[in-house]
Amino acid sequence: MLNETIIRIAAERNIIVHSSSGPAKPPVSPVFPLLIGMLAISFAPILVRASDAPVSVQGLYRMLFTFLMMLPFGGKQLRTLHKINRKDWLLLLAAGFFLALHFLLWMASLTYTSIASSTILLALEPVFVMIGAFFLFKDRPGKLAVIGMLVALIGAISIGSGDIGLSQRAFFGDALSFLGALAVAVNMLIAKQIMRRVSSYLYSFIVFGVTAACFAVYNVVRGIPMTGYPAKEWLVFVLLAIVPTVFGHMIFNWLLKYVKPTTISMTVLAEPVGASLLGMLLFREMITGFQLIGGVFIIAGLILYMRAEKLEADSALHVDPLPAAIAE
Repeated sequence: MLNETIIRIAAERNIIVHSSSGPAKPPVSPVFPLLIGMLAISFAPILVRASDAPVSVQGLYRMLFTFLMMLPFGGKQLRTLHKINRKDWLLLLAAGFFLALHFLLWMASLTYTSIASSTILLALEPVFVMIGAFFLFKDRPGKLAVIGMLVALIGAISIGSGDIGLSQRAFFGDALSFLGALAVAVNMLIAKQIMRRVSSYLYSFIVFGVTAACFAVYNVVRGIPMTGYPAKEWLVFVLLAIVPTVFGHMIFNWLLKYVKPTTISMTVLAEPVGASLLGMLLFREMITGFQLIGGVFIIAGLILYMRAEKLEADSALHVDPLPAAIAE
């Protein structure tokens, strides 16, 4: 428990544990890569909507191409694969399965509901992670975090009730996005455990590979063709790997070395805002009153939740003096 507390304090203060080497600050201002990352992830639903290929094929090539792009940068880390024990391999397989399930459900939701509803509901992921951490790891959230969760859920109900008034089809899409957020929350809870023992590169590399394999199996079982698509579709597949994945999520993973996790967490709010604006511009999808009200509640709830996380982290920093192991 003491070691976990020390590591947590070090992470929040951006201190490198047991090492005096390493950059004290990023080579460029974090603002620029943060803006690139937020813009990049906003294009994910736009690219999905632009493709006519089945979502399971889009998901397959998004993960496969990202996996292949990571391969040349593995270096020494790939030579340590044999050190991963059987239990961790099972967790990695489970993480890949739930990531595939997340992509399948969320990407499919864009066929039925609007970009705004789908991405706003997907932003509930931190709330589901909090609930899962409570039941699995006995992490007790503070009152402010619980209030934030309730406010966000009220927003989700508002969006769902508004869309069911529009059509059963839109409500079904909302349900898919909601379940997609649950699936990725399970993925994150697994990651929370395994990344204590496996590097972030190996975790992402293996999980992306497993996710691609899950999509391949799904396509074979369902008889969905994985080849024979026009050049336009292959361009979308490549862009899905490069734009929201490499220039989005992988930039955020890199920034974790230099900025607080809560700063990265705030970017979850960028995707529904940016994607909704792009949906209005490119697909003429106007935001309804229920979506606007629900979106405000969800974003407000997430801000409260992240504020609670920051307050909890700050309270953990009131340890003076710092343990010698990290006072570097």
